[in-house]
Amino acid sequence: MPKMKSQSGAAKRFRVTAGGIKRAQSHRRHILTKKSTKRKRHLRSPAMLHTADVAAARRLLPYA
Repeated sequence: MPKMKSQSGAAKRFRVTAGGIKRAQSHRRHILTKKSTKRKRHLRSPAMLHTADVAAARRLLPYA
């Protein structure tokens, strides 16, 4: 059997950890002037993927 390939878009976006799947926060790419400093600072920190989406992400990352 040939090796399975990870979905490259998912590989760039998610990291599998012991506690679940880590993801980046959205809304921090552009139109930053109207967003408060506190809001932008909190968007820096990573978040965990919701439990409903974990199964789909694991299918996209077969070796993670």
